[in-house]
Amino acid sequence: MAFQFKAVESRRLYQQIADQIRELIDQGGFETGMRLPPERDLAVQLGVSRPSLREALIALDVEGRVEVRGGSGVYVSAAKPGAAPARTAAMGESPSQLMEARSVIEGEVVVLACARINNMQLARLRDILKGMTSEIDRRQTRVDLDRQFHLTLAEVTGNAVLIRLVGELFDERHSPISAKISSRFESKRTWKVALQEHEAVLRAVELRDPIAAQAAMRAHLHASALRWVGD
Repeated sequence: MAFQFKAVESRRLYQQIADQIRELIDQGGFETGMRLPPERDLAVQLGVSRPSLREALIALDVEGRVEVRGGSGVYVSAAKPGAAPARTAAMGESPSQLMEARSVIEGEVVVLACARINNMQLARLRDILKGMTSEIDRRQTRVDLDRQFHLTLAEVTGNAVLIRLVGELFDERHSPISAKISSRFESKRTWKVALQEHEAVLRAVELRDPIAAQAAMRAHLHASALRWVGD
């Protein structure tokens, strides 16, 4: 009888770290309501970066194993009825790696856009940012407009592959882990800052300055990553 191989699961770093934290909780005798060691100590103990640690903690928060309380710490949550998962499930791409990938791709997209954009496309980008300014209080609308801005720049390139990649990477923000981070750390204030960053990108594109546009785009995406998971 032929041997049946099992599919090999590719586990993201935040899943691996979350599994270690779960083991730490179980072996360290942390009871419900107890606070875990400070983030800095946990990162050193596990030998990981703080952004990766934060992603793992958010994943465990989504799972219900811990509760992340802003400005207070991370607390062990009561176990849910039924068998607790032995390993953390995949909840989407790592937010920090996602933003790094976007910076690489969209940093080049905006260079092409500077060379190929026309006045009609520039007008559309201005209208998008005007809409974002007026809709800054409405979360879903501003996310939609944010997507339109980045996707419009990709469409300016005329490259179908780049358009698809930009759209797919942006839509990862709706994955469970990214959505959880967004719900905790996005606010009207952070969106106003992001709007200013978009405006800096548009100004450079209007000047057809590829170096300034690339710098502005990468600065925006780096700042977005810091707003999500820090450094």
